[in-house]
Order: sequence, then structure tokens, then C-alpha cells
Amino acid sequence: MALIKSNSLEAFIVYKLSLVFISIAILVGLLAWQYGLALHWIILVVLSVFSCSFWYIMSFKQQVMRAYTRATLHVDAISQEDYNQFGRSAFPQGKVKAFHQQLKLLSEKLQQQKSHNDQHVYLVYQLIAQLDSPIIIFDENQRLEFGNDAFQHLFNQPWQMYRHASAELLGLQFTPNSWLLKDQSKQAKWQIRHSEFINEGETHQLLVFINIEPALRQSQLNAWQQIIRVLSHEIRNSLTPVSSMAETLADKATDKRDQQVLSVITERCLHLQSFVDRYSSLSRQLTINSQPISIKYLINEVITGLFKDKRIVLKSSLETIWADRELLEQVLINVVKNAFEAQATEILIEVEEQDQYIIMEICDNGHGFANINNLFVPLYTTKKNGQGIGLSFCRNIIEQHGGIMELHNNSQHGVTVMILLPNPQAH
Repeated sequence: MALIKSNSLEAFIVYKLSLVFISIAILVGLLAWQYGLALHWIILVVLSVFSCSFWYIMSFKQQVMRAYTRATLHVDAISQEDYNQFGRSAFPQGKVKAFHQQLKLLSEKLQQQKSHNDQHVYLVYQLIAQLDSPIIIFDENQRLEFGNDAFQHLFNQPWQMYRHASAELLGLQFTPNSWLLKDQSKQAKWQIRHSEFINEGETHQLLVFINIEPALRQSQLNAWQQIIRVLSHEIRNSLTPVSSMAETLADKATDKRDQQVLSVITERCLHLQSFVDRYSSLSRQLTINSQPISIKYLINEVITGLFKDKRIVLKSSLETIWADRELLEQVLINVVKNAFEAQATEILIEVEEQDQYIIMEICDNGHGFANINNLFVPLYTTKKNGQGIGLSFCRNIIEQHGGIMELHNNSQHGVTVMILLPNPQAH
């Protein structure tokens, strides 16, 4: 019986009440025996007492258990985050009523907390959607649940196209304490920061992709600037006296051949001086005067005016584009000139609006680039008489507009230059 007492409340109730009614039955039997009732009457009375006692015990236990059952249903509803279901108290007053009232207050408090959490989650998702860095959220099964608009900068498609896609399908791999991109070219460009959070009882993975290319490029640019400053100082210190002496000797020389030699020396000194001055423009901070520009004017009047005998096709869903007209003209002229120097016979320029950006793609059918990864490196050039400054300066212009400039070899022939510019009218 000791075990029964300690096992459950139901057993405890039956045990205690049974002791009480057994004692009563014995007393009733003794009283009947003292009054001289026949044995069969005594047995009948005792059995009657036992029957009534059993019915009372079961009824009492059922009433007590009903109070717990209703409370349990309420607790189950809370565990399922259903805060609109309330268990009705089996008693209108007393401790049981007070207990159900506390459960109700708990449900209302949890409902308020859930509402606040849902609002916070909604605000977080809205904030994520507005950020410029690609951000994705995986559910507990590592399947894509949400992404922001910048997702397409990394995967070239809106995130909705990959909804519920696995991390493996997206080319992502989870290693202890970190996420990696399987594509090495992307891995070299993007750094992944991740964290976990719980929403609606499930653990989610939040991945933020940080483009480290600008930081690396700035580091490279700083190194080139230092080299250029040192070279400029040394070259100028050497060129100035050499050029001055060459001019002086040329004025005094009587031999025509000597004059020609000294003239070449002076000319090369000036060329080297110009060379150094031009490379200093790579890091020059520009004054950007953005304004609405007619795309037809920009392409038809400027580009085709300089390349009249070339085929340039414009496809645009926009009338105007926001940029510094003179600087953007310089970029387009440089890009188109490079395309025709690469034996292109046709150039297609497409302009469209996408979310908060204006995207301009210049696609040619030339021979493309053999080493596209070094095209933006200062002093690097694939042209026989090139100086390696054009594309670097063009990207500098676009980035100072707050945009992005990328080059890609086409699958068959030619190159596609993508220029992405912020669109103030989209805000």
C-alpha cells in the first residue's frame, strides 16, 4: 500500500478513502452484532456500506480528476501556442477556480509576448529585405526560408526562385562553426557571417554575405598608390634635370643629328611625366553630379556619334538614367572602344530597372578576354600599346556613383559588361 500511496494522486485518494470506509463498515458491523442482528443481516449491511463507499470513492476521484483534466487541456493548448483556448473550471469557487484563472492570465501574457515577438520578427525580416548585403535564412532542415533582394547579386536569381532549396543546391556547405561557398571564385569574394535564432519553436540559421572584394581592392589600391608615389617622386627628380639639360644642349647643338637625339630625350621625358600623372588619377576622388539623363541621347548621340560605322543596338525599358553625364559618357566610350578593338562587329546595350537599381549591360561578340581576373589591376593590359588604366578608372567612376561594374566572358563569343547604378526614383 505504501507504493500505491506514492505512485499517483488517484491511488492516494482511493487508498485514503478506502481506509475511512473500511473503518466505517467495521463499526457498522460491530454495532449490528451488538444489537443482536442475524449474521446474514450483518453481512448485508456491511456489503451495502462497501457498495456505497465504492460508489462514493469513484465519484470523488472522478470529480477531482475532472479538475485536473480540464487544466491539462488548457496547458496543452498553451504548449501548442493556442492562447484562445481556455479550460473551464470544474468548481466555480476556491483553489481550482483560482488555478484556472492563473492559467488564463498566463495565456494572455504569453499571447502578448508572442504578438510582440511576431512584430519583432516581422520588423527584422523587413530590415533584412532592405539591406544591400545578401542575407538568407535557413529553417532547421537547412532549407531556404527567406532571402532579401540582394540575394540575386550572389545567385543571379530572386530568392523566391530558390524557396525551400537545400543548402547543398545553393552551393553552401556547413563545416564546424562556419559556412563555406563551394565555388572558390565566390568564396574568395564573399565572407559569410552566421548566427542562430529561434522562431516559432524552430532553430533557424541566419547567413550574411559580406563582399570583401572592395576591401581587398582598397588594400591593393593603397599598395599601388604607395608604389606610384615613390616612383613619381624618383622619376620626377630624375626627369626634371634630364629634360632641362636636354633642352639646353639642343639649343646649343649645331649638328642636326644631335638636335634630333636631344629632342627624342626631351620627348620621352615628357611622356614619362605624363605617364606618372595619368596613373595618379586612379585614386582621385571625383565630384559626382548625378542628374537625369536621356538614355537615347546618351547612347545614340554620344556613342554612335563616335562610332558611326559600327553597329550598336539599344534596348531600354527606361527613358532616363541617373548619373553624372560626362563621367558616364567616358565609361561607355571606353567600354565600347575596347569591344571594337577586340574585333567585335556588334554591340547590344540593354537598360532596365530592377528593384532599387538600374542595370546596364553592354554585350559584344568580340574575342573576349584571356585573363579576365586581372583586367582591373592597375598597369595590367592585354593591348600592345595599352597602359592598363582604362578599366580601372571606369570602375572607379562607377563605384563613386555607389554602383558596381563587372565583366564576364560570354559562353560563346565576346564580353558582357554589367553596370549597376542606384536608382533614386525607386526610394
